[in-house]
Amino acid sequence: MNIINKTLAIFLLALAGTGVSTVANAEPIKNIVLVHGAWADGSGWKGIYDILKRDGYNVSVVANPDTGLADDIAATQRTLDRQNGPVVLVGHSYGGVIISHAGVDPKVKALVYIAAFAPDIGESAAQFLPKGPLPGTPTKDGILFMDRPTYLAAFAPDVPQDVKEFMADSQVPIQLSGVTAKATTAAWKDKPTWYLVSQNDLIIPPDNERMFAKRMKATTEEVAGSHVQFVAHPQEAAKLIEAAAYGAGSK
Repeated sequence: MNIINKTLAIFLLALAGTGVSTVANAEPIKNIVLVHGAWADGSGWKGIYDILKRDGYNVSVVANPDTGLADDIAATQRTLDRQNGPVVLVGHSYGGVIISHAGVDPKVKALVYIAAFAPDIGESAAQFLPKGPLPGTPTKDGILFMDRPTYLAAFAPDVPQDVKEFMADSQVPIQLSGVTAKATTAAWKDKPTWYLVSQNDLIIPPDNERMFAKRMKATTEEVAGSHVQFVAHPQEAAKLIEAAAYGAGSK
């Protein structure tokens, strides 16, 4: 063994003795499951989906019906059941309530909240919304569509005009009982969490988002943008999701 190789061997043995792992040993979780919120659908994840797929992840988008919390948890569980291996579970807005329940699945190794509700047991999403009238008129069976002007001005103001008009016209309305239902599970208490705060959110007050992130001790990033900032600029959210995949994968 020449002097250079001998020196390298000694260095690597010393490094191993410190418990420091090399980059080669850091393998990210490869399965990402995305859960949309109220007044949205799976198409809102397209930008993030494209980035994650390009970077080698297996991505599934849940088509939760927003017809009640139990229905939405069940829809997410069906997608989790199809995953082969550990999962990073991601929720936007009301999707945060869903992943806080479905996230107890043992396959879920990390939770990522994108401008999302993260209620504790006994809390509802509704109690963290701004006080005031509903942003639309409920149907006879308790389903709420968001008024189009409100959608364009408050829900997705920083999204290109043609995109937000399509989003408004294709919105998935929510069963109000899903928003008022009190959480019975808080998976974030037992799983590592990441949180993306939208600083200009007009749906969930940003200070409430910061509170959620702080009490779950989440790795937190803040971005300037609306409630659906991740639609207009998906790279920030995708970066945080990938950080979760590496962070939970290296544990």
